[in-house]
Amino acid sequence: MKQDARLHKTVCPLDCPDTCSILVTVEDGRVTRLQGDPNHPFTRGFLCHKVAHYDRRLYSPLRVLYPQRRVGAKGDGKFARVTWNEALEEIASRFKAILASDGGEAILPYSYGGSLGIVQRLSGHRFFYRLGASRLQRTICDVAAMAGWEMTIGKGISTDLVQAVHSDFIVIWGMNIAATNVHFVPIVKEAKKCGARVVQIDPYRNRTSHLADEQVMPRPGTDGALALGLMHVLVREDLVDHDYIARHTLGYEALRERVLKEYPVEGVSRITGVPEEQIVRVARGYGRAQAPFLRVGFALTRHENGGMAMRTIACLPGLVGAFGKPGGGAHHETAEAFEFNYERLKGDDQFKPATREINMVKLGEVLLEEKDPPIKALYVYNCNPATIAPDQRRVHAGLRREDLFTVVHEQVHTETVDFADIVLPAPTFLEYLDLCKSYGHYYLQMAKPVIAPLGEAKPNVEVFRLLARHCGFDDPCFDDDEYDRMRQALDTSSKFLAGIDFEKIESGEPQRLNISAHADPFAAGFYTPSEKLEFYSERMARLGFDPLPSYTPCSASPENHALHEKYPLQLLAPPSVHFLNSTFGAVDEQRRRMGRPSMKIHPADASTRNIAHGDRVRVSNDWGECPFYAEVTEDTRPGVVVAEGLWWAKHMPGSHNVNTLVSTRLTDLGGGSTFQCNLVEVSKEVGSRQ
Repeated sequence: MKQDARLHKTVCPLDCPDTCSILVTVEDGRVTRLQGDPNHPFTRGFLCHKVAHYDRRLYSPLRVLYPQRRVGAKGDGKFARVTWNEALEEIASRFKAILASDGGEAILPYSYGGSLGIVQRLSGHRFFYRLGASRLQRTICDVAAMAGWEMTIGKGISTDLVQAVHSDFIVIWGMNIAATNVHFVPIVKEAKKCGARVVQIDPYRNRTSHLADEQVMPRPGTDGALALGLMHVLVREDLVDHDYIARHTLGYEALRERVLKEYPVEGVSRITGVPEEQIVRVARGYGRAQAPFLRVGFALTRHENGGMAMRTIACLPGLVGAFGKPGGGAHHETAEAFEFNYERLKGDDQFKPATREINMVKLGEVLLEEKDPPIKALYVYNCNPATIAPDQRRVHAGLRREDLFTVVHEQVHTETVDFADIVLPAPTFLEYLDLCKSYGHYYLQMAKPVIAPLGEAKPNVEVFRLLARHCGFDDPCFDDDEYDRMRQALDTSSKFLAGIDFEKIESGEPQRLNISAHADPFAAGFYTPSEKLEFYSERMARLGFDPLPSYTPCSASPENHALHEKYPLQLLAPPSVHFLNSTFGAVDEQRRRMGRPSMKIHPADASTRNIAHGDRVRVSNDWGECPFYAEVTEDTRPGVVVAEGLWWAKHMPGSHNVNTLVSTRLTDLGGGSTFQCNLVEVSKEVGSRQ
């Protein structure tokens, strides 16, 4: 390290369960290196290659450095520089005019997980509540998974991932951990060295497949049926833990009767496409293990039946008593252990009554069809809806409305920026202060700026404070700075946050919540109304759902014969190891690593369509069409095509990305997105071979 170089500690707030502690080298005010903090108990000294080279994004030629006003047509991305005062005055003036003509509900904030730091991410709520704007239902990612998990377990709390190192049978279900939970990989490898067997359940082979001793490849959307088939074998062969069931679960007899009568292995095999003998083998391995560990992801819940699928899978550790076995258990996420005072942080306790709610999944529909009142202004931050929202054609059409006033507060010139009327420069996580929880481990850490914001970039907290003043709001809550809000968040009686030392947090050191790394997190009871793991859920019944785990096919599945005849291929759009949602689409190196936008297709499906490897193909359904380059491979199963990674539309050969093919149908629980629930047809584009 050079003599004038300084080493700073911070934390990554990007949308990933690992929430890495980072050491950043700064030389002459410029970031020159990012490396993992070896002292962090979970992330242990290494970073994903995306964040290890985050300086490429920090210093991207696409960085937004100054406020700008649109000078060209919407979508063209042409702007002229203005001052902060001019930008804020224009925003406040337009908002006030809309308030007078249509009311506050004609204004819609749109934000999500561009940064998961709780202070900056939630800093807009107070302003928009005070404004009387429509409230956004932030449902695009995890709501179905969380709802399903909570109906069985009671709360978004899980066995610590480090416990899996002592497991003898690990199931990784619906998650490519090599791309989305990379720090779990060395734990799995260590367990394998000690003799653990690893089973991956995923419809296609990916980088995680190399870790697995066996891969189960169900048809997309049939995970719930597969779980019921595994239960059938566990019950039929008496591989269940009767003592654990008696002491810690509710509704076993009803579940037992259902799985034995309604989900025989041969029937489940027909639904899922998984061979009968494989269902039996995996169930026996799980049931006979001394310490079975289940790691379950979000992907399987992005189907219409996704909430029930997660609820069903969450029952499996209850049948075998996995939570009570050292090295065993199940992990979905940890976020709800961070029991901050969210009401105070967001301003729920200050600004009422609540206004109407709008589901973010339906942005295109809302922008084009909502009339009571219509959306006249859109304020986008921590999000890139032009790229990530489903039904992309209508989203773009809505964003092109001349009567829609759009403000985008952004770090780089994204596709959403192209549609903005006013663009505000935002800092990256290396340039602002925040408090970061995790949804994959139990450590809390402060993200501290390592350099001054580039250009005139301002963080969310400051921008909303300035906007409040320009709108004439004098509420004291808008004077709260980042430290005030952190203390307000920690002003809680939560047992998990008991003992958190703010001075230690302020030092930048990670601090663990009051949860043991090696103990059963549910030893004192589950977080359900019965305080037991609920095979039978009265809450589900009250909501109008089957109180027992069950399987219902999706409307966009081979079981919908009429639609499947028209569109015979199921489309999956999972994450890539090189992208993180749309965050790294601005980085040339990450796009080079990705290669061309490709679509994995099985040789049998390619052959019947006269498609060869490398051909340009057109993928289409009733929602739209999108071009890709064919990757003919047996890594996917027949009937399933896979487009990894979320390319920006402008980097696609036809200026549309995969979300053109994704519907706005919602999940059974939570009203979440159904990104993985699509039927398509694929055809070769004539004369397109490259």
